Amino acid sequence: MKPLQSLVVLLLAVAIGVVAAQWLGTDDLNRYGEVTLRYGGYDYHSNLPKVALLSVIGVLVLWLLWSLVAAPFRAWGRYRRKQGRVRLIDGLQAYEHGHWQRAEKLLDGAAADPEVSAVALANAARSAQSRADAASSEALLQRLGERDATLHALLRAEQLLARDLPVDAINTLDVAAIQPLPPRGLWLRTEALAQAGRAHEAYGQLGALRQSKVLPTDASSELEARLAAQALLEASDVNALAAQWEATPKALRPTPDVVAAYATRAVALDWDEPALLALEQALDHRWDDELVALYGRVPAERLATRQANLARWRNVHEDSAALRLAQGRIALAQQQWDAADAFLHEAIAAGAGAPAWEALGEAFAQRGEHALAAQCLANALRLQRGEDSVALVHAADVAPRSTVEDLPTAAQPPVYDANEVRDEFGNPRVP
Repeated sequence: MKPLQSLVVLLLAVAIGVVAAQWLGTDDLNRYGEVTLRYGGYDYHSNLPKVALLSVIGVLVLWLLWSLVAAPFRAWGRYRRKQGRVRLIDGLQAYEHGHWQRAEKLLDGAAADPEVSAVALANAARSAQSRADAASSEALLQRLGERDATLHALLRAEQLLARDLPVDAINTLDVAAIQPLPPRGLWLRTEALAQAGRAHEAYGQLGALRQSKVLPTDASSELEARLAAQALLEASDVNALAAQWEATPKALRPTPDVVAAYATRAVALDWDEPALLALEQALDHRWDDELVALYGRVPAERLATRQANLARWRNVHEDSAALRLAQGRIALAQQQWDAADAFLHEAIAAGAGAPAWEALGEAFAQRGEHALAAQCLANALRLQRGEDSVALVHAADVAPRSTVEDLPTAAQPPVYDANEVRDEFGNPRVP
């Protein structure tokens, strides 16, 4: 208790004592009742106010004696709690600094305080995991499970996700004893469902995640788009894909990743018309180079219509290298060799990169010009390695091979006189 508070309490006690003494000094207290206490053959008579006051004084005296006796124990407890807080703070600081072993030791010591034991054990387990001590981490997790089942489940699920075991993480978070899950548990379960290929279920948890505000607005929107795209890719058939597409919010459908996932899965299920229509509507709504590249790459029909749409978009997006690449691919699919060659060279000049070189190599290969196709593929590999491409060398540009007559005459071996005397090195010996 603070000194000022102690002074106020003391003054109040004195004031109450003075008032009580004056009141007890009056002679008409017997009218409030008389109390008789018989003990050991003696009778003690008093009035009720005196007995009440003496009882209060007795209780206060007993409380004071108990406080004096318990004071050392309370002081020791406060000292231990203070030491536990110091160990917890030092351990957390050591963990942030990367002193894993020291952090584990300090946090393990801080776990003796029941009020902070769960937090201390959780961070001690993380410290043991950071230094790759699986046995120590597992032992700390077992102790954490006895103190705080929810925190134990969250940490266990986090470790299982890091080891690519999403199903085990889901089972850990679905334990009835820890329901309802805290916000971090909802986020971990959503990530686990997505990793397990159950994006449809994960998408259903987005409402609870938004209410918990565990993620910022931008991160929540990004997660929603990612789960919507993954759910579309996981559709098992055309009916499931159509149902998932209808369940996708209209504001999310023009998103490049979402519409690309829908179109890719639709083409894979031989549902070409809706896939192309979705891409065309998305590109009319908001231009995206990746979508137009996909529009030219998907193995669907309607080649003439797609080429016409690309020509229409080129009037607005003349500087798009992806659009020129898409035009080249559509022309290649139509076997319009000259147009494909022109479009693909334009795409390469505009910076379309390795995909344009690959498409040009495919065009040369289909025409039987395998040497040029190999040069195009080599350029694609160079760009992927971060190197510069080289100009194509046509067969007419290569110098003709030299004929046999143009080759230099080989040096003839020396002719020796059989009668000439020579030494062991072949030199003539002077007589």
